[in-house]
Amino acid sequence: MNDRMFDSPVFVKDGTSLIQEIACLEDALEFLYEWPRNRRGPIYDTALRACQRAFDGDYPLSAARQAFAGFAKAARILEEVATPLPWMAVKSGHSGGLAT
Repeated sequence: MNDRMFDSPVFVKDGTSLIQEIACLEDALEFLYEWPRNRRGPIYDTALRACQRAFDGDYPLSAARQAFAGFAKAARILEEVATPLPWMAVKSGHSGGLAT
């Protein structure tokens, strides 16, 4: 298992109506690096620093996830997913594994 995976993903909206799943530290860093410069500020800087420090191994992954989620909430792009999205749901009788 990847030691940089979040315990639960953060869902964010992009400029369109697409919802993006941020499941690991690398996803969060990539998203932050691509964030428009004119929309960056102190909360962005805090989230970026937290994720970079967690990537370097001297900061808790859970704190980096929390900082990223706080940034997303402040930027009004956080998407609360209360129900499983279609690709998360397993149909009744299907285990998702190989048939034996």
